[in-house]
Amino acid sequence: MPELSWKHHTLIQSLLSRGPLKADEFNKMYEKVTGRKPGVNDKLFNDYLLKINKELSFVQFELRACTNQYDGKVYYGVVNNVADEQSKLGSKYSVPQIAFYKGIIEAIAQDAAGQGCITNIDALHIKLDSQIPSGSQSQSESQFQDVPAALRNFSMSQKEKALEEFVQDGWLTKLDGNIGLGIRSFLDLKSWFHLNEVPSCEVCNEAGVKADLCPNEGCSIRIHKYCLVKKFSQRTVEKVCPGCQKPWPYTVTKAELKAELVESEDEDEQNEATEGQPSNGSQRKRRRNSQFQTQTQTQDSANGVSSKTTRLRRSSRIG
Repeated sequence: MPELSWKHHTLIQSLLSRGPLKADEFNKMYEKVTGRKPGVNDKLFNDYLLKINKELSFVQFELRACTNQYDGKVYYGVVNNVADEQSKLGSKYSVPQIAFYKGIIEAIAQDAAGQGCITNIDALHIKLDSQIPSGSQSQSESQFQDVPAALRNFSMSQKEKALEEFVQDGWLTKLDGNIGLGIRSFLDLKSWFHLNEVPSCEVCNEAGVKADLCPNEGCSIRIHKYCLVKKFSQRTVEKVCPGCQKPWPYTVTKAELKAELVESEDEDEQNEATEGQPSNGSQRKRRRNSQFQTQTQTQDSANGVSSKTTRLRRSSRIG
């Protein structure tokens, strides 16, 4: 069994103590600990995490990455691979609280519209009678008999308090008066989404909890917003549903177009660094900025905005 160094332990302890970290935060920590920059050598980075996971698997834990489906940001976290909800949430929550959480995630995940959230009022009115846990050898008969009463007597104020705790601990999140899944739920419930047949995103094949649906009512295709951007921001790609081939209403925004150009620039620089070639980043950046300005001027013209107005508008921004 391979032994982990203090560097591996530092990464693990940071994730356990601080909770899930955004990819840029995790990458900075990885670079600080190892002296290597993620993205320059993907194989080395992946092998490093694989070594950690081989050790964590002995205690049924895993270092995992996932995407927050509300903002498209990637996070890293250590998750518990034990399937039952009690183990997932830990011992700090009571049986009624766990049943309440389970009812909320079921309501969110099973939403046919793929909104990825329910209203705060709907969350508080989740009924717990159907969330009675099955008996197990670890539960005595008297304990199991007490569960239904505990669920039935779970008050509104207790639900409000539980919601606040779930949000604070990262299991749920608040979205303009609505309740959505927290990043810890996206990390931990990957297998749960699959077992409960939550429709997958056509592009990345991950559960489409928060996703756009094909405008064709007879088509079941759904795609995450960030996957749509990645798929359709390429100007040569036909904007149609990959399932029914019907037109998919999507307009590439200037911000998305610029992000695509920046991402392409970063990939080129990483490839040059990997190959040991000198970087021409400044020249490439000027060339890409010129390309971006040409493309945005074309978009402005299509929208009835003159090139002179465009130049004045950009000059006022610089000034």
